[in-house]
Amino acid sequence: MLPFYILTFAVTIQAENQLLPGSCNFESNTCGYTSDADFTSWTLHKDGRFVAVDAVTNNDDETDADTVMQKKNTGVLLSPFLEQGEWSCLRIVHQITGSGSLEVLQRTAGKSFDKPLWSSQVPSDSWVISSVDLQNNTEPYRIVIEGKPEQSPGSSVAVFEIHISPGYCLECDFEESHLCGYSNQWNANVNWYVGGGGSQLLQNNMPTDHTYNNKTGHFMYVDSIYAKTFKEVAKLVSPMTTVPMSGCLSFQYQRSEDRGNLFSVFTRDRLGQYQELWKAEPEIQSDWMPGEWIPVQVDLKAPYFVQVVFEVAFNSPRGGRVAVDDISFSSEFCSTDTEPTFDPSIASCDFESGFCQYTQDQVIASSWRRVSVKPNIFRNGDHTTGAGSFLLAHSRLGPSSGYVSRVIGPILPGNMKFCLRFYFSLRGFNQTEQALIVYLQHSSGQEKIWTLGEKSRGIWIATDVTFQTSQPAQVVFVSTCRSFWDCGSVALDDINVSLGDCELAAGLLTLSLPGKCDFEAGLCGYIQDKQKDAADWEWRRGPTPTSYTGPRGDHTTGLGYYLHMEASPMLPGQNIRLLSRPLRGSRGLQCLSFFYHMYGSGMGQLSVHLDKNGEDVLLWQLSGEQSIAWLRATVEYQSDSQHQIVFEAIRGTSVRSDIAIDDIILEGGPCPETEVRSTVGTSNEIE
Repeated sequence: MLPFYILTFAVTIQAENQLLPGSCNFESNTCGYTSDADFTSWTLHKDGRFVAVDAVTNNDDETDADTVMQKKNTGVLLSPFLEQGEWSCLRIVHQITGSGSLEVLQRTAGKSFDKPLWSSQVPSDSWVISSVDLQNNTEPYRIVIEGKPEQSPGSSVAVFEIHISPGYCLECDFEESHLCGYSNQWNANVNWYVGGGGSQLLQNNMPTDHTYNNKTGHFMYVDSIYAKTFKEVAKLVSPMTTVPMSGCLSFQYQRSEDRGNLFSVFTRDRLGQYQELWKAEPEIQSDWMPGEWIPVQVDLKAPYFVQVVFEVAFNSPRGGRVAVDDISFSSEFCSTDTEPTFDPSIASCDFESGFCQYTQDQVIASSWRRVSVKPNIFRNGDHTTGAGSFLLAHSRLGPSSGYVSRVIGPILPGNMKFCLRFYFSLRGFNQTEQALIVYLQHSSGQEKIWTLGEKSRGIWIATDVTFQTSQPAQVVFVSTCRSFWDCGSVALDDINVSLGDCELAAGLLTLSLPGKCDFEAGLCGYIQDKQKDAADWEWRRGPTPTSYTGPRGDHTTGLGYYLHMEASPMLPGQNIRLLSRPLRGSRGLQCLSFFYHMYGSGMGQLSVHLDKNGEDVLLWQLSGEQSIAWLRATVEYQSDSQHQIVFEAIRGTSVRSDIAIDDIILEGGPCPETEVRSTVGTSNEIE
């Protein structure tokens, strides 16, 4: 069992009247939290104070051992149903011993998948506090806490306290011992401390706190008295936000009369990149009396996860003191003149219904053409659906031997960081340096932000580009053909623009689609059916071993992973089956979408089934050779009881019947209507 650590921040919460339903300190019971009977049980420690799930070693001899052990080493703790319409903050005091993971999810009735809110795989020698923002929710929901210790002796996952309070996790008056998850980034000489409380004799010269305006309230402060080197820095760091947020950040601060310090507030993202929000100016201090709390309001725009960092730098031991109190947040901006957070989706386009807000360069006669290809075994289709539209430049059948094609995006504001993702495919270029280049065009000229580094082998390849500009700018895609003999064709599709670094954008996308699996990091909880098939789906990247069958790359990035049936070692009619994890039933429609690849003579059959208590219900089926391209399938279904999705591939008459799947998405609600229109031009010179 887990060692029992007690730290000063993890004591019983004093302000019980501020706690919302769903809070629990596990003093003598679990406060209505229950273990999911389909998984191993969380155990309340015999002395109370925490619940834990411990590692289980495999002593069984079941055929389906992998599935059994997955359930034995997973504990699912369910809260009672909560009805909290306003924004609230969940703080969880936890510990991972040895190796394992802890995940917090939100379960809403009518949805087969739980929404991931937060997760950690970081082991610790003591209790750790983490914060999760719970957004406004009009429907009752349950908090799901999933602990997975690894199968190694001594591994354990434990929860000491669950604390749900109204408001945002960024907010804090520092009156409670957990300090709202704020932490001091330790420095050998200068650090943030808790001030006030009326019990410390050495604090006679300290200010009264702002919350209660007396000596018994608490605040945070940092003093230069132990500073030894030039620019000693102390950092008070908020918990990491777990949802995109924008609004007004407010706080109160004091600086002592000797002001040999620099006081600033920054945001810090998951990559450790800082952005300044506010800096204390010397002239502002003169408007306030010594010892008086000074209010600050600053606009915060955080479309990705960030921490707020209160930083003080001292030049000497006589740098003075800085105190902070009553940090709050509002979803309304501080000023009505503040521009709303920019929506970068105006620069995104899949070209299914036109050019969106992209335009052609009118000065240059040659242009990108919007084309589509019906699924066939000779030509690759678009990336969006396999049968939709994309942009194409530089056909060998062009009217001239040399030309330039430019397509220009809408204006993006300056002083912001963006992530640009697009898909391209190249065919037939002898010289690729000018085949495709991306520029930023602004008033002072243009700058290159990306150029082609490798030939794409005729498949769709994803490219991520992070860029920042100090002034309004437009993204321009340029392809140059210098002579007939050097040129081929270049295709462009699925342009997407989001705020922030591309690594940050990828993290948000993962959380926003809890039922998504692109197989880049494994099987995402999907399991092989060991009882009803003859072989396994294979996890692969690149082309399949047999020529003239299978894809040449995955659908997600072109260079990533997918699952496929390798037909060579199988006999005609043999099958492979892939099972989703058990999904809860719901009254409404569910939408399953996925990409499939069925290219090769003697192609077999791909089908999707609904497994309900061992009984298969056919949802979708396709036989025979379809296309050299990845094609998208969408399937609506309804199941009011627990079920599993089954992907079954059956080997055809020849070894050239490899079948592949990629990019599975399961969502609640009906499938969106997607109209694929055949537009100008029906040829596709990619293949």
